[in-house]
Amino acid sequence: MRGSTGAMSSLWMVLLLSLLPGAGNFVGGMVAEFWKTSPRLLNWALHAASGIVIAIVAVELMPEALGSLAGGWIALAFACGGVAYVLLESLIKWLQRGSDGSSRIRMWMIYAAVAVDLTSDGLMIGTGSAISSSLALALAAGQVLADVPEGYATVANFRDKDVPRGKRILFSASFFIYVLGAALLSYFLLRSAPEALKMAALVFVAGLLTVAAVEDMLEEAHGAREDSRRSVLAFIGGFALFTLVSAGLEAIAGGGKGAG
Repeated sequence: MRGSTGAMSSLWMVLLLSLLPGAGNFVGGMVAEFWKTSPRLLNWALHAASGIVIAIVAVELMPEALGSLAGGWIALAFACGGVAYVLLESLIKWLQRGSDGSSRIRMWMIYAAVAVDLTSDGLMIGTGSAISSSLALALAAGQVLADVPEGYATVANFRDKDVPRGKRILFSASFFIYVLGAALLSYFLLRSAPEALKMAALVFVAGLLTVAAVEDMLEEAHGAREDSRRSVLAFIGGFALFTLVSAGLEAIAGGGKGAG
C-alpha cells in the first residue's frame, strides 16, 4: 500500500513539474499577444530561442548520453531524429499545399519545433524523476526560462501571418498537451526501461531539436528582419543564459541525486 501511494505521489509530482515548461511558453506567447511586436523583436526572440535550443542539446541532452551510450548508437539515434524532422517538414508541406507559400510552411515548422522542444522537456522531466525528485525539479525549472522566448516567437510569428487571435491563443495553449503527454509517456514507458534506451530517446530528440533550430528558427528569424549584431548577441545570450541557469540548478539539486 505504501509503495502504491509513493508511486501515485511521484506521478502527481511529474505532472505538476511538467506544467512549468508549458506555463513558461504560454506566458511568452501572451506577451507577444498583448504587447506590440515588431520584426526586429521577432528576429531577436527567434535567435534567443535558437540559442536556447542548441544549449539544451549541448548542455542537457548530449552529455547525458555520451557517458553511457556507444558512439555508433549516438550517431544512429541523432540521425534518426534529424531525418524524422525532415519527414515532418515534408508532411507539413504536403498538408499546406495550395497555401500562400514557404512563409506559412516555416510558420508551422516553428510551431512543430517548439512542440518538439516541449516534448523533450516532458521526456527529460519524466526520465529525470527516475533519478531523483530534486533533479526533475531542476530540469523543469530550467525549461521555464528556455520556453518564454520560444512562446513569444511562436505567437509573434502567427501574428505576423495574420492568424486570428482566438486561434493564436488556442495554439499557444495546445503546447501543454505535448509536455504533459511526453512526461506521462516517459514516466510509464521509460522509467523502468534499460538505461541505453533512455539515452537513445534523448539523442533522438537532440537530432530533432538541432535541425529545428538551424533550419527553421534561424531561417524564420532571417525572414523577419535582416540580422544585426544584436541578433547574434541574442543567440549568444540565449545559449549562455540557459547554460548558467542549468548549471546553477544542477548545483542546487546535486545533493539530492541520490534520493529516491
